[in-house]
Amino acid sequence: MDLKAIIQLALRRGASDVHVAAGQPVVLRVRGELCLLDAEPPVSPAKAEAMARALLSDEEWGRFTQQGSADKALALAGVRCRVNVLRSGGAVGLALRLLPPGEVSLRSLNLHPALRELAEAEHGLVIISGPTGCGKSSTLAALVSEVNRLRARHIVTLEQPVEFELRPERSFIRQREVGRDTPSFERGLLDAMREDIDVLAVGEMRERETMRLTLDACETGHLVLATLHSATVVEALQRVVSAFPAAEQPSVCSQLADVLIAVVSQQLVWRDDPGLRVPHCEVLRGTTPVKAVLRQGQLYKLPQLMETGARSGMWTLARWREWLDGRSDWVLPQPVEQGAAPTAAAPRRSPAEDEGVIVIDPPSGSVKDILSELD
Repeated sequence: MDLKAIIQLALRRGASDVHVAAGQPVVLRVRGELCLLDAEPPVSPAKAEAMARALLSDEEWGRFTQQGSADKALALAGVRCRVNVLRSGGAVGLALRLLPPGEVSLRSLNLHPALRELAEAEHGLVIISGPTGCGKSSTLAALVSEVNRLRARHIVTLEQPVEFELRPERSFIRQREVGRDTPSFERGLLDAMREDIDVLAVGEMRERETMRLTLDACETGHLVLATLHSATVVEALQRVVSAFPAAEQPSVCSQLADVLIAVVSQQLVWRDDPGLRVPHCEVLRGTTPVKAVLRQGQLYKLPQLMETGARSGMWTLARWREWLDGRSDWVLPQPVEQGAAPTAAAPRRSPAEDEGVIVIDPPSGSVKDILSELD
């Protein structure tokens, strides 16, 4: 199969990721589990390299040959994908993330509408955390879209790569890609402070200097939305604090206490009732007790505050699961536009249809059945 056929197959299977490695069959991640397409022959090194070469420009291919990796977001078979091209075992490989079709929103991601309050803040810091592949970038884009829809603001995003292309509604938006439009997150953050911004979205806080500049941007009166790799709300804050030398950590805790709006930690969990993976979240809000605990550096007390803070907008995983268990108005992925790739099933009517959302039945069938359809 060529790459287009692989993407079509991934759509039919409801896959979130595609992996191509020289000398091995294609692998899909479906419902969080890896699915080996052993009905097809292994991908040859020449084929894998040809797939990768077709995705990159001459300039990008030149950088890849020097660095051994490249990141890019683009449309393949009518689906926007985030692509990582890499070298492994001396050969070229691909890792593709299939991004949700259409405009991303809190509702389309099946997130609680209360998170909209985070986009209404005038200034401060919102951290979206979670492990790799949990949908942090999607949630970040959904919050930026909420600002765009509700308020007239100058929004600048720093991403690597730009995954969701945002269309201005009420806001003026600049999406800057690290490596293309700015050499680093640090340089992009410094530039943003001279660009008359209102809202700043930071695709990922990895390095200490990125975290320092992000906190500084919050203190200068901007709303900053940022993602961070961590498993829980507490670990997210611990990671920020521990990135700094011990002598600086008390001042970092005070700085976090001054600017924190909320920390959202999420994971994707498969649910049979809607037939898709949905975010399970815990949410810490920057209330007065939370800020006092942060200022003292006593992060171990935060879980207890989350347990007792439901009225302040706090969510534990248990409370979030209870909310999900009571849902019936699930939003399933929209079918890809006709002519780009086949959809999993014909649309069926639902209460969401009145709001312009098309709900489709979840994909079914074996890998061999789908391969035979594609042939």
